[in-house]
Amino acid sequence: MEMNKKGILTVVSGFSGAGKGTLMKELLKKYDGYMLSISATTRKPREGEVDGREYFFKQTEEFEKMIQDGQFIEYANYVGNYYGTPKAYVDEQLAKGKDVILEIEIQGALKVKERFPDTLLLFVTPPAADELERRLAGRGTEDEKTIRNRLCRAYEEAEGVEEYDYLLINDKLEECVDMMHNIIQSEHYRTSRNIELIKNIREELKCFSEGE
Repeated sequence: MEMNKKGILTVVSGFSGAGKGTLMKELLKKYDGYMLSISATTRKPREGEVDGREYFFKQTEEFEKMIQDGQFIEYANYVGNYYGTPKAYVDEQLAKGKDVILEIEIQGALKVKERFPDTLLLFVTPPAADELERRLAGRGTEDEKTIRNRLCRAYEEAEGVEEYDYLLINDKLEECVDMMHNIIQSEHYRTSRNIELIKNIREELKCFSEGE
């Protein structure tokens, strides 16, 4: 008898500038068995993008039909284009034993958890607010007003952090990558994910009880 081999669906959220993208990139580089979910979108492919690699590119009518048929784990509309996480694709990867990671903002993450209670929610944060400001400024890609807007947004996002299962403090990248890996792997041993194994053991022990 073995532990449940089905993959874990993990949603990663965090403040802008917390280093979510770098964290997940390093996780995939260092450890096997993970994959980032590929989103579907109605926006046009950019040069070099391949259908099924960066995104699943869909026509608006096709995407809206998928919404009606309940084919998305979550979806949203940004600047006139739809983006969504196809349920069938994620289910297929989980069934293969892959631990699938979605990077979604906080409202979308909570909706996923509501629909799929087994989802593991991780929230990434720097050790302090001033570090977040320093990282945003350090990018050198945004003006002062944009940075202020992102920090205001972070204040709003902080309201829902308690709903997450684990808080990942991204201070030292290497340590945070290892922590993320350990948390996800520990989930495979959660009793609620191994009900069949528990039932089998209980059934095998039954003969000892009856033999008394």
